[in-house]
Amino acid sequence: MSVTARAASLLVAFLAVVGLGIFVALYYIGGQSALPTVHYAASGGQVNVVLQEDPQNNSASKPDWVSYYVQDPSGNWIHTTLFSVPANTKVNVTIYGYDGCTPLRNNFFSQVQGTIGNTVTVSQFDQHGKEYVSDQTTSVIDSWANCNVGHTFAIPGMNLYVPVASPNAQLSANNLCSSSPCTTSGNPYAKETFSFISPAHGGNFRWQCLIPCGGGFIDGNGGPMATVGYMMGNMDVVSS
Repeated sequence: MSVTARAASLLVAFLAVVGLGIFVALYYIGGQSALPTVHYAASGGQVNVVLQEDPQNNSASKPDWVSYYVQDPSGNWIHTTLFSVPANTKVNVTIYGYDGCTPLRNNFFSQVQGTIGNTVTVSQFDQHGKEYVSDQTTSVIDSWANCNVGHTFAIPGMNLYVPVASPNAQLSANNLCSSSPCTTSGNPYAKETFSFISPAHGGNFRWQCLIPCGGGFIDGNGGPMATVGYMMGNMDVVSS
């Protein structure tokens, strides 16, 4: 190959790498910057964060991926995974689980870790609003023993890992919510609550679902799991 041909090949390869970098920046960073951030203010040293995870989403710009939503302080469900909390504050989290059950690939994540008391409190409801599990406080939601975990909520930078309860196997196979954001009327769901203390210093903490829910991607870790606004997001800790 001549020197000119080699130079041309190197130039093409360089431009391809630059183009890929620009695409990634626009797709992920640009996409993230376009998402709204839900800001939570503390009252009495506490803040209440409310999320839901759905079998689908209401966005026309992405495939029909599973997705988290964040409820703003006014009660509106926002299709975002960006929220902020004050530093050194008790964060009370409520997650409504509307997606079907999925056995964890690693049952290590059945163990609740990093919450106050290393526990969560779970209630489960059928599509008629009947509560068949009521305020059960537990340190383990064993998805290998029972099909009752939909996804997880994890903040690796805080060593916080929480299995998110789902409707049971029968309800997961039928009657799941089919339009997002889901509501408690006419849909089976689980309600899970837990608390943790936000870091004393400000910073940005990545959170995501650590059950591979990116079907069709290598190791199941692509798609919604790797995309901010779906099953991955950021918790911005704001110091005063």
